[in-house]
Amino acid sequence: MNTSFSPPAFGVERSLSGKRWRWRGGNMDMRSGTADPTQDLVTQLLRARGVSESDLDRERQPTLRSFLPDPAEFRDMTTAADRIVQAILSEEKITIYGDYDVDGATSAALLIRLLRMLGVEAEYYIPDRLLEGYGPTGSALVELGRQGSSLVVTVDCGAMAHEALAMAHEAGVDVIVVDHHKCSADLPVASALVNPNRLDESDLAASHGHLAAVGVAFLLAIEVVRVLRQRDYFDGREEPNLLSLLDLVALGTVADVAALRGLNRAFVAQGLKVLAKRQNIGMAALLDTSRLKRAPVCSDLGFALGPRINAGGRVGESTLGVRLLTTEDREEAQFIAEQLSGLNEERRAIEREVQEASEQLLESQRDNAVHVLAGEGWHPGVIGIVAGRVKEKTGKPSIVVALDNSTGQGKGSGRSIPGVDLGAAIIAAREAGLLAAGGGHAMAAGLTIEADRLNDLAAWLDERLAGAVAQARQSLDVALDLGLAPGGVSPSLVEAMELAGPYGVGWPGPRVAVGPVELVKCDVVGSDHVRLIARGADGHSFKAIAFRIADSDMGQTLLHASRGRKLWLAGRVKIDDWGSRPAAEMHLEDAAWAD
Repeated sequence: MNTSFSPPAFGVERSLSGKRWRWRGGNMDMRSGTADPTQDLVTQLLRARGVSESDLDRERQPTLRSFLPDPAEFRDMTTAADRIVQAILSEEKITIYGDYDVDGATSAALLIRLLRMLGVEAEYYIPDRLLEGYGPTGSALVELGRQGSSLVVTVDCGAMAHEALAMAHEAGVDVIVVDHHKCSADLPVASALVNPNRLDESDLAASHGHLAAVGVAFLLAIEVVRVLRQRDYFDGREEPNLLSLLDLVALGTVADVAALRGLNRAFVAQGLKVLAKRQNIGMAALLDTSRLKRAPVCSDLGFALGPRINAGGRVGESTLGVRLLTTEDREEAQFIAEQLSGLNEERRAIEREVQEASEQLLESQRDNAVHVLAGEGWHPGVIGIVAGRVKEKTGKPSIVVALDNSTGQGKGSGRSIPGVDLGAAIIAAREAGLLAAGGGHAMAAGLTIEADRLNDLAAWLDERLAGAVAQARQSLDVALDLGLAPGGVSPSLVEAMELAGPYGVGWPGPRVAVGPVELVKCDVVGSDHVRLIARGADGHSFKAIAFRIADSDMGQTLLHASRGRKLWLAGRVKIDDWGSRPAAEMHLEDAAWAD
């Protein structure tokens, strides 16, 4: 649908945030009765997300049966499974080497739990973010070999670890790489390298390049079980229930901000069902410390569970996430979950300090296509989160770099916007000699840089990405799915819209416009959130909250809006279940004058 010449939704050419409003699919103004009565809400939401008529049934109920490819289609998948099976049958010592974030922790936990179901107790190794940095190091791999591990499986890392894997090879340690990050044409030496983002992948496998590492690990688990089945391993013993591992896949997929389309939607939809059963003791403890009594939804994975797992790797002990997700001891699980919750609070405080410092540097880079913000003493464990916050504030790709005076280097983490492949740009910058190390995927990247090359990197990225950023920002209209009167904001509406989920990156949650309304109350809560109560001509009112906007132009306009002046409010409608009975509220994203 070409939105350039279509009339703006509700006549909003420029909202309070400076954006144009448009319909994502077709006019669904339920308030005025102009919506197409032949389309049910779920069908409309699916069509608005690009689903063809022939695919509606499959997307309405995303199951593994409908979306799962044959794992053997991926390069090195069967080779990797054969090597793991060989290690199982010959009782070799296996170590899972994971990254310290949620995707790494869930990927490692998945393979550890799989091997445990197969009668093998694998070791694990999670590097320290501050002392060792991202990815496998040669010294760690060689030491694992010296301690008896003849097979190491790296998860969520390793695709660009040429030197480390060469050292392991020379030491006689077999390494299987299970990753999803961007690859170069020159692959590191490994027993197998399974990654849908290999440049030599088949078209079918490459179409799954949006998988998180935990999704790739799940495909490997399927292939391992298939190879064992072919070798009659399960004669007289029970096959593992691979579906029970889908809660891990769902958590890692959402927390890594992987695009929720195709197979990922099936992973998350089915994984949420597994998570609701609380069969994984560590996951159940995490739900308890997050105070989630109801069945978890997709947003809980990204905003409640994921940050707690991440906190261990960011500001605490890097192994806590894997320990929690693999323990069979309820007391240990509760203890670790409480530790992670405490570390998450600590992380938030550190994050606020770094964010304030980084935002003070934004003014000097107002015209840059990519923000590169650096500071001494910033905690490397929170720079990725802060980069994401800056990106949301500015609408531009942002990189935050923690400088270390003792080494003269900086560790950086970047977050991008849809349509701008930051990972590819960082790999190109490394190949151009601007970085000591770097890699990532389209929406996120990491790097190591000499402090005196920061300006060079900023200028290089600006020149390379200015066109893509400008084009991407032009398409950042506010896309609406529904128009409602205030009386339509209800729990039943949320339940109906959830039937077209799960929602996330690449499969955006429905955005609703409600109005015209007048503000009955508007104030600041917390440090910079705006809370309001809006009422419409239908006599109904609803609550809304806008996060981190109190100091913005839109926030100030709302706080000082004239009584009686009418507004349109746009955002996501969520369930507020803190009271005695569930109610619906809006998470406000934009607003516009209605008069």
